[in-house]
Amino acid sequence: MENAVEVNNLTKVFGSLTAVNDISFQIKRGEIFGLLGPNGSGKSTTIRMLCGVITPSGGTGTVLGHDILKESEFIKQKIGYMSQSFSLYGDLTVNENLDFYGNIFGMKKKDIEDRKKELIAMANLTGKENAQARTLSGGWKQRLALGCALIHNPEILVLDEPTAGVDPVSRREFWHMIADLSAKGVTVLVTTHYMDEATVCDRIGFIYNGKIISINSLEGHYKEMGMDNIEDIFIHHVMELSNQEHLVSYKELKNNKKNKKKYKGRQGDHDNE
Repeated sequence: MENAVEVNNLTKVFGSLTAVNDISFQIKRGEIFGLLGPNGSGKSTTIRMLCGVITPSGGTGTVLGHDILKESEFIKQKIGYMSQSFSLYGDLTVNENLDFYGNIFGMKKKDIEDRKKELIAMANLTGKENAQARTLSGGWKQRLALGCALIHNPEILVLDEPTAGVDPVSRREFWHMIADLSAKGVTVLVTTHYMDEATVCDRIGFIYNGKIISINSLEGHYKEMGMDNIEDIFIHHVMELSNQEHLVSYKELKNNKKNKKKYKGRQGDHDNE
């Protein structure tokens, strides 16, 4: 399968800080590729370089076969970008926000109208076309932001923590739409802190302190680490690389709580003797 994204030894330095440190990876066309890492690990910086927003300090990269250094403006026309802030205009209606983004990409009026009908149906926004964006709930804003990112039929969808602060039901509905888009051939690059979302990805790359730790399918990560929980694998990598003490799992925390209750109960029995 042809690669939609290729990154080789990509680096970004801000003064004395190396935000992204010599990373390399590929994303196949139609693939959902998840980039996981703690805050400050280099996820957003990597995305900004691929989207042509900031210039790399070193290394090379291509998006849809186009150089991120020399053809960044062309790349911007071929990708859809959505962040956790949604980038919506609160005083504009659903229709007006979609119109605005369609015009940014130089679409013809008829093409915008046709595309809006498709996106409003896809996002289940029917009946909310004339509602101002600021009046929408977090889940509805998320759907609208996705529609705006898709207005120009991009070949690659870039999602930077798109479900932060959104309720579980809306997150599930959102990922149903993402899975459908991938099945239709749209390539998806996503960063997330939600481990249940990461399990939807075809491949997951762990990044820490600006360096890629490991890239594999979900099953590949399980086999490689001898674990069956992606969150435990994520925590294991972070603890190992940061030389921190063992961070217990939620299951262990629950068991510890039960044991403490039992111990406290026994102490109370002794005190009453």
